[in-house]
Amino acid sequence: MIDFELPGDLIDLRDRVDGFIKEKIVPLENDPRQTPHGPTEDLRRELVSLGRAAGLLSPHAPREYGGLGLDHRGMAVIFETAGWSTFGPLALNIQAPDEGNVNLLNVVGTPEQKAWLLPPLVRGEIRTVFTMTETATDGAGADPSLLKTIAQEDADGFLINGRKYMISGVPNADINIVMARTIDIQGRDLGASMFFVPIDAPGFKLDRMLETIDTNTPGGHAEVSFDNVRVRHDAVLGQLGQGFRNAQVRLGPARLTHCMRWLGAANRCHAIALEHASRRHSFGKTIGEHQGVGFMLADNEIDLHLCRLTIWQAAWLLDKHDQARDETSISKVFCSEALGRVVDRSMQILGSIGITRDTVIERIYRDIRPFRIYDGPSEVHRHVIARRALGRGGAPRR
Repeated sequence: MIDFELPGDLIDLRDRVDGFIKEKIVPLENDPRQTPHGPTEDLRRELVSLGRAAGLLSPHAPREYGGLGLDHRGMAVIFETAGWSTFGPLALNIQAPDEGNVNLLNVVGTPEQKAWLLPPLVRGEIRTVFTMTETATDGAGADPSLLKTIAQEDADGFLINGRKYMISGVPNADINIVMARTIDIQGRDLGASMFFVPIDAPGFKLDRMLETIDTNTPGGHAEVSFDNVRVRHDAVLGQLGQGFRNAQVRLGPARLTHCMRWLGAANRCHAIALEHASRRHSFGKTIGEHQGVGFMLADNEIDLHLCRLTIWQAAWLLDKHDQARDETSISKVFCSEALGRVVDRSMQILGSIGITRDTVIERIYRDIRPFRIYDGPSEVHRHVIARRALGRGGAPRR
């Protein structure tokens, strides 16, 4: 049975994070260093320094590398609290893709790789990139089996060639974790593998920045290419040919941590809508007293509550069993759509104010919409969930 009662130390940490976010981070949300391609590196470093000074940096990371060492249930509570501000995840160093890469490295990396990369990553001194997606017409998108980027082995290591699309955070990053189909020195196709590639590696190129509706990722999103990019044999992350399997170490929990952060953001929008509905008058009463608005507020309460329960259940299963494929997919689909509805209703309740930058709702509305697409669009997750359900042959899901 899932225990929903929070331990006292987690409650204390949650309250510390809540005060920190509202007192130190929310006032920075209109900083001019927030650009169409995300916060500048200077702003990110300032936010990280504030989180470090408060003793709240990297709650997800192992203690041995300088993190707070929370389990998934603890992360669910703290990530939601940090998500109240658009800059909260950055200030705690739990923004994607770095947050997911910490987990990936900690599980898959060699002792030497972890000692090299995890300490500065956990301290927020560097940023990393996860490079897997390719364009829909030229490689792997939602179907990773269509991967076309090639890593060709030779006596000195590997030469990587290919193009990638919608890669987040390339400018000012340090290390690129690249997924590529691997051909060994004898010409055999080993399948996908992951490789460390320095951002300044010869042959790696940022071809163009993509103009997207979201602005929450430092460095924005880009299209990149690899032209005979050389890496050594010790640049392999995990085992050769096991890239897709090892990537699930990152992608499964990362779907859930996205839900955690966006739950906080949607809760912020709902709070703004509640405050507005309680003081704005129309036709002789506050607009919240009209059923049209009142029912939207009630639906927000329902969606927020069910998202929190869904996230906590999946987090509990990850902590207990270290695998929850169905649960993370279900959480990702349900929360991405339900939280999008919460933000949309909140904007509607504010009327014309909601579509302006007089509140943070307009920003969150733009940022949360891609949540239904990245880390697997809802349709792909539904396909996987349905296939597993059919495979059970009518047996109940437990």
